Amino acid sequence: MSRIPFVDLGSQYRRLKSAIDARIETVLDHGRYVMGPEVDEFERRLGDFVGAQTIGCSSGTDALLLGLMTHEVGPGDAVFLPAFTFPATAEVVLLLRAEPVFVEVDRRTFNIDPDDLEQRVERVEREGRLRARAVIPVDLFGLPADHLRIAQVAERHDLAVIDDAAQALGARTPEGKVGSLAPLTATSFFPAKPLGCYGDGGAVFTTDPELAARIRSLRVHGQGSEKYELARIGINGRLDTLQAAILLAKLDVFPDELRAREELAGRYDRDLAEAVTVPSRSEGVTSAWAQYSILVEKREPVLESLRDAGIPFGIYYPMPLHLQAPYRSAGQGPGSLPVTEYLCEHILSLPMHPYLAPETAREVAEAVCVGTRRS
Repeated sequence: MSRIPFVDLGSQYRRLKSAIDARIETVLDHGRYVMGPEVDEFERRLGDFVGAQTIGCSSGTDALLLGLMTHEVGPGDAVFLPAFTFPATAEVVLLLRAEPVFVEVDRRTFNIDPDDLEQRVERVEREGRLRARAVIPVDLFGLPADHLRIAQVAERHDLAVIDDAAQALGARTPEGKVGSLAPLTATSFFPAKPLGCYGDGGAVFTTDPELAARIRSLRVHGQGSEKYELARIGINGRLDTLQAAILLAKLDVFPDELRAREELAGRYDRDLAEAVTVPSRSEGVTSAWAQYSILVEKREPVLESLRDAGIPFGIYYPMPLHLQAPYRSAGQGPGSLPVTEYLCEHILSLPMHPYLAPETAREVAEAVCVGTRRS
């Protein structure tokens, strides 16, 4: 095990132990393990934080699935999404028997390129084989996508927008916080996320009451106004009460942890800017810093330096989705998304969490710089 944690959940638990333990004990006392009062409380508090109605669910993947099901996406529909993302973004499309259409990303932000999105939508419309139905932008590594331009493309082509914000809860733009920037937004509470539980969990955000009601039905088997009345086909997608209780304790310190992540990112920026390509910054836009990801021209010498120093790292993602076996038939092969393919060969993520000490951050940066000099 590395002496430096890539994500330090242990330090966070020690800080919050009494609050987390008390929340869990309350659930054990009342025994409402499914859809207990903590779920309602968490949905209200997180909704106030984000500025949108919040519907808790069982995972980030199910949050995406619920978003697509809300719009009745299915066979014959084209769903546009980046290939530079976690598999869940694309697998929910295939689970509904729709077809993913992979879109290029911006080399600096790593997020979906709105110009390439529009070109691919127009191509699908010209070919006529599929109906251009939805787009899933991804706020990768915690940085919001260009939601204003994506919304303009979606409006011109009548696309539903389901934002994949699994890594970006807490980020914001001048227009508002992630969760309120798209008609539907999905997020994840996987333990390593900026706001994480101790298992799987997720949520869907919307400012549309009609969509919110549909999602609440879909997450409980398509339930209607009565418990055993069915209004539609749904899933078992409920958020566990214990996970909601843990998230409530963590939500108390979430703004403080976001500030600590921003401070760490600033330290990395200052120490690494002359050696590597550091993450993109835009005026008025903040990242949740789920990952601090750099680009290095020659990655292996940097990895060797980090290994020598006992420093963990991540490569997100070593292979784009359009070249992965389950998705090749939907892609156009090697060379079809050159920016995406370049990023997969040069991306590198460094330890990022609110409890990383400044001196440790300097140690990480120095190991990266040593590796760049080796190359």
